Amino acid sequence: MTHSELILLGDAVWLDFVNSARGRTLSPPDLLPDAQAYARWSRALQLDAGGSADFPLALSFRHQLSALAEALHAGLQPPAASITAINAQLAHAPGTHQLTRVSGTWRLRFAPLRPAGTLEAVARSAAATLADPQTFVRQCAAETCSLFFSDDSPNQSRRWCTPALCGQNGRVERRRGQLH
Repeated sequence: MTHSELILLGDAVWLDFVNSARGRTLSPPDLLPDAQAYARWSRALQLDAGGSADFPLALSFRHQLSALAEALHAGLQPPAASITAINAQLAHAPGTHQLTRVSGTWRLRFAPLRPAGTLEAVARSAAATLADPQTFVRQCAAETCSLFFSDDSPNQSRRWCTPALCGQNGRVERRRGQLH
């Protein structure tokens, strides 16, 4: 797997993780078929994958996050099992809470004692999405694409994971339908 084979939309690390089992075709390949691919994916995102023993946990966590993405896209409450899985990963991060001044106001933030491992970083990304009421999870509107993305546009009107690719294909298909 080369970096160009990865689907990294840049919206949220956790959605990139979920999208590693999804794609722009009806039967996309799993981009993380083994521990080595998982380690390469983690390195591409500059994360620490840990050992290959973590791979089964990573697949289970990806499954829980997929259920979360599907629920959020459908406007449903997050599944309890997904929240439990996120909290379990967040519990691994050693650190302290610190009071810091940001733009003239005080904020409580968590300061980790070490860089986050892959699953911790994915869990933080998912938690940040859930905690932001202005961010919505959407599934691409292209017929063959099953990728998720986060929509933080002012009117939540984003329809495609990649407007230049899936959006262009959608516009072409609509025009073809109008001509026939």
